[in-house]
Amino acid sequence: MGVAGCGKSTVGEALAAALGSPFLEGDSLHPPRNIALMSSGRPLEDADRAAWLDDIAAHIARSSDETGIVVACSALKRGYRDILRRPKRGGFFLHLDGPHAVLARRMAERTGHFMPPAMLDSQFAILDPLGDDEAGLTVSVETPVADIVKLAVAALSRRER
Repeated sequence: MGVAGCGKSTVGEALAAALGSPFLEGDSLHPPRNIALMSSGRPLEDADRAAWLDDIAAHIARSSDETGIVVACSALKRGYRDILRRPKRGGFFLHLDGPHAVLARRMAERTGHFMPPAMLDSQFAILDPLGDDEAGLTVSVETPVADIVKLAVAALSRRER
């Protein structure tokens, strides 16, 4: 989870490989209307996200209890995370957090993504960091991907004990 440009897809794919779990890119489930809104620089409202979050939750519900599933999804608000944790009564969130300037630079450098860099402020404005009662881990985006994966695997391992 995290704002645009934090590395959700890159870290998610690496974590899924390390865990032997399937990977789901949440952005791939956005309806065309949402992509058009974001591409035009308009932040999504909760109503715009509702069906998308429900679709991701349905994928989580269908995932194997043996392998789980790793999902890359902004999950910026606590309420969004509540929807995603509902199918499996739990879930673990890896919050990739970082300085605005670092994330803005990353967004400006990437190509082929629908989210314009100007949208970063709107994402930070609604971001609810993980609560103390939420299973998860917050890691700096400036940490190397391999190290983030090691930290996440270790945290998940401790959680399963």
